[in-house]
Amino acid sequence: MARPKALVSWSSGKDSAYALWEARRAGELDIVGLLTTVTATFERVSMHGVRELLLDRQAAELGLPCQKLHIPSPCPNEVYEATMGQALADAKARGITHFVFGDLFLADIRAYREQRLDAVGVHAVFPLWGRDTHGLARDMLAQGFRAFTTCIDPRKLEPSFAGREFDAAFLSELPPAVDPCGENGEFHTFVTGGPLFAREISVRRGEVVERDGFVFADWMPAE
Repeated sequence: MARPKALVSWSSGKDSAYALWEARRAGELDIVGLLTTVTATFERVSMHGVRELLLDRQAAELGLPCQKLHIPSPCPNEVYEATMGQALADAKARGITHFVFGDLFLADIRAYREQRLDAVGVHAVFPLWGRDTHGLARDMLAQGFRAFTTCIDPRKLEPSFAGREFDAAFLSELPPAVDPCGENGEFHTFVTGGPLFAREISVRRGEVVERDGFVFADWMPAE
C-alpha cells in the first residue's frame, strides 16, 4: 500500500528538521514537501528572520520542494489563518493527508494546529511531542545536526546568544530557566547541515540588530 503523503511545517530551524528526520525514520509517511511562511516585506522566514535565499538552499539540499506562503508584516491573525487555511485545502486537494510539526510540549499550540487541520480533514503529526528537551537537544547534536541562532528574545536570554552555534557549549551556558530547545520562544535557529542534507550549507554571520523587541543575527551564504 502507498504511504500517506505529508508536508512538513518548515521553520528553517532545528526542531522542524529533527521532526522531518524522525518522520522519515519512522517510515510511515511519504514526505513530499515543506511549507514555510515568509514575511513578504523582508523576504525572510517569519519569526526566524532567515533570508529566503538560504531557505531555498535548505530545500535544495534536502531534495524537497518548499511551498512559501507570503504574509504581510505585521500579519493580522485572520490573514494568517486565511492564508494557511487555503494552503491546507489546496494540499488536501493534491492528496496530502498529513502535516508534520516540530512542536515539543506547548499543549495550546498543538490544540490550535489540530483544530485548524481537522477543519480541512488533514491529520497533524508531532514526532517530537513530549520528549525531554534536554535529551532531545543532545540527540540533535549527536545525530550530526548543525544549527545557528537567528533570533533571541532578550527578555529571556542575553542578546550575546544571538548568532551563536547551537552546540554543546551553547547548551551548557544557557540559564536554567531557558528551555534547551527554545520551545518557549527564547531563541530560534537556522539548520545548515545534518543527516538529511546532501551537503552542508556554508554561512557567514552578518550584523546583529534589534527589531520589534527581538535580537536578530543575519546569516548569509559564505560562497
